[in-house]
Amino acid sequence: MEARILAIGDVVAKSGLELVSRKLRSVKKLTGADFIVVNGENASGVGITPRQAEQIMDAGADAVTLGNHAFQKAEIFDLLDDAPWLLRPHNYAPQAPGFGWRVLEAPFGPVLLMNLIGRCDMDFGPDNPFAAADRILKETEEKAAVRLLDFHAEATSEKLAMGWYLDGRVSAVWGTHTHVQTSDHRVLPGGTGYITDLGMTGPRDSVLGIDPKQSIRMFLGYPREKYTAAPGPVKLEGAVFTVDTQSGRCLEVRPVNLEE
Repeated sequence: MEARILAIGDVVAKSGLELVSRKLRSVKKLTGADFIVVNGENASGVGITPRQAEQIMDAGADAVTLGNHAFQKAEIFDLLDDAPWLLRPHNYAPQAPGFGWRVLEAPFGPVLLMNLIGRCDMDFGPDNPFAAADRILKETEEKAAVRLLDFHAEATSEKLAMGWYLDGRVSAVWGTHTHVQTSDHRVLPGGTGYITDLGMTGPRDSVLGIDPKQSIRMFLGYPREKYTAAPGPVKLEGAVFTVDTQSGRCLEVRPVNLEE
């Protein structure tokens, strides 16, 4: 049996959240998706609230992953502990709230969903994500043939290395965090679907979702300001991974791009 996994890139600010609410079900129908994962860590601009996480689920998602802003909003802590569909990067310190992997039920059977964060050029020191992936896969060896990883990382080299490291051991590895969709979607030799970055869901005419004028001021050396989302048109980006549910091998990867 074949299944289609739809992964949606980082949702940014109110406009990105509203676009997901309006369009996710139509994108699901268009792509024939059987299971949907949305990275929601920037739904508030920086961080996500319980209401925003639930809004993404109400829009049709099956799971929400996070990243380096997972704990930006303290009100999300209880939901991180309680909701099996909401993941934060597993390789944070163990005392952090929430979970970094879950085996979730999909129409085609169980799915292992993992969320990890990279260490290159990030402002903190999480556990080694490669070693963390090994431990998760060992613990869940017999639990699901379909295995997915949202790798929230800055460096393209670290993301590529993770893809090759897990090739043949997981169904798909996709990168998030850098908000720019890459053109390297492919199936690696061992049968793992891969893309370095899904892109983002939010303001199209922006610098990673931020008003370009504000971003330019920062690079010119002005004092940092609270992020302001750019106005104007919005876009939704991601990828669809077609997976054989028996072997767990990916058969095809296709990018998703929608502008409104």
